[in-house]
Amino acid sequence: MIETKKIPERAVLISVCSSNMTMERTEEYLSELAFLLDTAGGIPVKTFIQKLDHPDKRTYVGKGKVEEIKECIEAENIDLIVVDDELTPSQLRNLERELNRRILDRTTLILDIFAKRARTSIAKTQVELAQYQYMLPRLTRLWTHLERQRGGIGMRGPGETQIETDRRIILDKISLLKDKLRSIDKQKVLQRKNRESLVRVALVGYTNVGKSTLMNLLSKSDVFAENKLFATLDTTVRKVVIENLPFLLTDTVGFIRKLPHGLVESFKSTLDEVREADLLIHVVDISHRDYEEQINEVNKTLQEIDAIDKPTILVFNKIDAYTYTEKEPDDLTPMTKENYSLEMLQKHWLAKNSDHTLFISAGKKVNIDNLRNLMYDEIKKIHAIRYPYNNFLY
Repeated sequence: MIETKKIPERAVLISVCSSNMTMERTEEYLSELAFLLDTAGGIPVKTFIQKLDHPDKRTYVGKGKVEEIKECIEAENIDLIVVDDELTPSQLRNLERELNRRILDRTTLILDIFAKRARTSIAKTQVELAQYQYMLPRLTRLWTHLERQRGGIGMRGPGETQIETDRRIILDKISLLKDKLRSIDKQKVLQRKNRESLVRVALVGYTNVGKSTLMNLLSKSDVFAENKLFATLDTTVRKVVIENLPFLLTDTVGFIRKLPHGLVESFKSTLDEVREADLLIHVVDISHRDYEEQINEVNKTLQEIDAIDKPTILVFNKIDAYTYTEKEPDDLTPMTKENYSLEMLQKHWLAKNSDHTLFISAGKKVNIDNLRNLMYDEIKKIHAIRYPYNNFLY
């Protein structure tokens, strides 16, 4: 049997720079959208940005921009349009009619990547629930897609293999999936209760910051790590011992800007590992130009799941990849983060967060011993409070 290699879909990326956004921030979001598309297996060919006070209610971008995109589609042999916002059902329908191409919004693209990456039963159930919840209000638009099997980015999951022609059927499926997840939640609660004798530490952070690589270093395990967004979806728990102190280390799914709320809800049992952890290791990619916003996005999600006030160690990873532009001594222009040396950043964050901040490189194994020592000190404090009768161990 001869295997045919799948041809990657060529895509155009679209975004609106609204009144509350800068052009630089919009371009950064589009860069991340291109990375999402690459992770899903597509090829970003061209990007379109339109400045509007707010997205057009009918077609997201204006009529003139739609015509410009239409010309590009024909000239560049484009298969797919990807929009960097969640579209309303009418916007999706109108854009498909105008451009005669499949339209994906950011949420659909993230759901597709999750469907591709899900390995365990719980992850697949969580993704399927999020897909159906997203699909429900868009049933009219998806009707033709559900009539037959379809391939390609954004078409994985429940719509591929079943004919869904009735809203009640989808509601029934959502109900069944929620029941299944409730049952899984009960099993997870029992598992966590069985592990209550050990302090629990959770790795959290934006997607693709190096959590899985750090997990492998600390636990001496072999968790899948790749330079792709959402390389791992399934929560991994390992028992780790630093000196004489055992604890459980959990690697969790990465967060992202504009994370669909349905995914946060669907991944409740996974995020419970974060909510019930005793200590968080917040991993940050210091080499990313927008790392501060990524920190804020992670903190927003932690706030949403009531985990923001937990003891936290802030770990800046990938210091080997950090670059900056050195200013001339007589340069009077204001300093920006692009001009900060790594030493300046270290001083800033250490002053801001006391001794709960570290700069490391998991890939190059730089400062890992210092991280282990800091983790040991913090875990020892928690252990001493919880089990005062065992203080003779330290």
